[in-house]
Amino acid sequence: MTDHQLPKTRSGEPRAFFGRRSGKKLHGGQQAVFDATLPDLEFKLSGALDPRSLFPKAEKIIVEIGYGGGEHLAVEAGRHPDTGYIGCEVFTGGIGKMVQTIAAENLRNIRLFTDDAFKLLVELPDASLDEVYLLYPDPWPKTRHHKRRFVSPTTLNELARVIRTGGLFHFATDIEDYANWTLAHIVREPQFSFTPGKPGSWHEPYEGWEATRYEQKARREGRLISFYFSFLRQ
Repeated sequence: MTDHQLPKTRSGEPRAFFGRRSGKKLHGGQQAVFDATLPDLEFKLSGALDPRSLFPKAEKIIVEIGYGGGEHLAVEAGRHPDTGYIGCEVFTGGIGKMVQTIAAENLRNIRLFTDDAFKLLVELPDASLDEVYLLYPDPWPKTRHHKRRFVSPTTLNELARVIRTGGLFHFATDIEDYANWTLAHIVREPQFSFTPGKPGSWHEPYEGWEATRYEQKARREGRLISFYFSFLRQ
């Protein structure tokens, strides 16, 4: 992939995407649902995008970046039918699971973006989102790979631009180093604030929390503590 194909920062510098896009092939039934349903759910970018054009009657617009198998996204969409949800995921297996769930549960308030979420962020208008979720992103644990983490000054700047004043950026991880990394970046971004409440409250799941498959995997592997942050757009 050449620089001109990479998502750009607002200064025009290329930002590389890191991560898998495919895994095991979908089996016949999954592939059939995928092929029949995805075209009606997916949207492509051809320039600036007002998310209200996807959900003209929605009371709120929420984006989930890297929804994995879609467990959290599906539950939230079912609970809040008047909210429009944009799910961003590049991994074919996760997209396939999400498409199946949407079809099975007849969810009509989800649209899918199947490319790097940063490409979407830079095309959204200012203050066009109410909330953004980033749940259990790849921690890229090796020091030399930290530059690949989604949380960075560049992405936080874009998130601050597209989330309205009073909106929220939610971040969850089971990796303490990534939690500390995120807090260190947030304190340098003046448009976000963090008020944790009582000590240790950041270990308590969000209200109505639906555990993702990545959280379930962490528990099986013995990582029993997670961090659930919500940052206020000032």
